[in-house]
Amino acid sequence: MSKKIGFLGLGHMGGPMAANLVKAGYEVLAFDPVPAAQVQARNDGATVVDSAVAAATGRDIVITMLPNGKLVLDVYGEVLAAANPGTLFIDCSTIDVADAKEAAERAVAAGHRVLDAPVSGGVAGAAAGTLTFMVGGAADAFADGLAVLEVMGGKVVHCGDSGVGQAAKICNNMLLGISMVALSEAIVLGEKLGLTHEKFFDVVSTASGQSWALTSYCPVPGPVPASPANNDYQPGFATALMTKDLTLAANALQANGVDGQVGQLAAEIYNRFNQAESGKDFSAIVTDIRKRSEGEQA
Repeated sequence: MSKKIGFLGLGHMGGPMAANLVKAGYEVLAFDPVPAAQVQARNDGATVVDSAVAAATGRDIVITMLPNGKLVLDVYGEVLAAANPGTLFIDCSTIDVADAKEAAERAVAAGHRVLDAPVSGGVAGAAAGTLTFMVGGAADAFADGLAVLEVMGGKVVHCGDSGVGQAAKICNNMLLGISMVALSEAIVLGEKLGLTHEKFFDVVSTASGQSWALTSYCPVPGPVPASPANNDYQPGFATALMTKDLTLAANALQANGVDGQVGQLAAEIYNRFNQAESGKDFSAIVTDIRKRSEGEQA
């Protein structure tokens, strides 16, 4: 396959992903309405154009990394007609499964191929090219997109048909959000009982309560030097994004008749916290739990 790629959405995740494609030798036409993102993309070697349509025209692959499903559908409404027949569209945004399926239907109806390929790994993973891609779509489309995805990721999993990649992402992040809340409650309880953060980590990191949230993203300073807790909870993965993903998960639980009480509660907890701390990393939920344990309102 040719190395001509259109990239739409050059934010904290999309920008580094596009930069890695340039480093791998791909010719990247990029678009984002934010001037600072345009400047960075130029510095990274991408050719920045003045519209989404321009970025999608004459490309073999068009990648989108956008904030929500409505924007993905709006952008597809602009670019599908302009793209060459048979263009492979890869949407790396995290959106509702229903929106992903609708986007796929629109792309196929316009004569294109499509993958939903949301990611896990955060900004650090995007910069390092070590993201995990959870991919939904036809097997032939996946085969054609695999080489490009492997440039941006350390692991690429074909999860099933269109929308199933988004399903995997929603389930993963629901579990992550629940884990971080539970871990933070345990840490605050340990504080109340006289257990230091270091001893908590030493025990739990090798005991039955061990989790990725603890060993890779510990929500208190000290035990994991690279975690956002050591940088005043600068994201990372922002609380606003976790709130978005947990809301998607809560909606999916309800729509599919799953008795997901803990998932629903995690969505409520993060929604409340996000009202005050949308710019903090999601691991800062520990500070909210600590304040509320002292009778304070976040």
